[in-house]
Amino acid sequence: MTEGNFVDYIKIHAYSGDGGQGSKHFRREKFVAKGGPDGGDGGRGGHIIIRGNKNLWTLHHFKFQKHFKAGHGEHGSKSRSSGANGVDIFLEVPLGTIIKDNSSDKILFEIVDHNQEVILCEGGKGGLGNWHFKSSTNQTPRYSQPGIPGEEKKVTLELKVLADVGLVGFPNAGKSTLLSVVTAAKPKIANYEFTTLKPNLGIVSHRDFQSFVMADIPGIIEGASEGRGLGHYFLRHIERNSILLFLIPADTKDIKKDYETLLSELRQYNPEILDKERIIAISKSDLLDDELKNELKLELDKELSIDYVFMSSLTQIGIIDLKDLLWQKLNS
Repeated sequence: MTEGNFVDYIKIHAYSGDGGQGSKHFRREKFVAKGGPDGGDGGRGGHIIIRGNKNLWTLHHFKFQKHFKAGHGEHGSKSRSSGANGVDIFLEVPLGTIIKDNSSDKILFEIVDHNQEVILCEGGKGGLGNWHFKSSTNQTPRYSQPGIPGEEKKVTLELKVLADVGLVGFPNAGKSTLLSVVTAAKPKIANYEFTTLKPNLGIVSHRDFQSFVMADIPGIIEGASEGRGLGHYFLRHIERNSILLFLIPADTKDIKKDYETLLSELRQYNPEILDKERIIAISKSDLLDDELKNELKLELDKELSIDYVFMSSLTQIGIIDLKDLLWQKLNS
């Protein structure tokens, strides 16, 4: 999937169908001049229904069509015949999509399961035909109910990527390179900050045909929780990952300080994110000789209370150890 095709935020306008009007018909047949009321009910208006689809990864299919209108219910007719229901409109979205009301910014619901269906706009109910209103004192009711109008909603669809492992790090830390090495994904890779502007997903193959999903999230900078850089635009994608893999280059001045800065931004954005399992991957470790690596290990063992792995995407040092550790954490 190219970067331009990854759409994770879209606003749509939805209208459900109006209910059909009930009929005011009276039965008229040969030799039956006054057969009484037999007007049928109006049909229900079509719903706008949101449905989860596990095969979708983006909201790109809403990019060029943002207005959706369901069919109106048909009017009732003679012989107590009810009108047909309006045609429902199904809007398929990836798992992990949140639907928000534009006016109140309130979360209406969330789609997390395949084929999960939730009615966004309910179709108007059809009106009752005149035969419902006949009685001993009113044998020829000449009225019926009109159909109820449908609903209109302006909503925002917001995708939070569902992945087992989310890559967290500063811009240009090597997250896209790691993803390209351990998966078949082909993210954009270049030697400048914010090469990645949209999340990239890849499936990591492990031993015995096992696999898990890894997401490359655009880089974090100080102040991201307040909206600096790409800010909230990408931090929401970190909320759905089971494990956070912090990628910190070996040539950075202070590994612990960088880790704490990243942690601080996540804490300010959403403290609950810190409840997730965390691992540090020290990338570009091919730049370190054995002596430097041993010194760093002694230092990190004292300062850090979480697991860490030395690895290099270029030489693939430590890649298998990293995958083993991730798989162990995912299944513990």
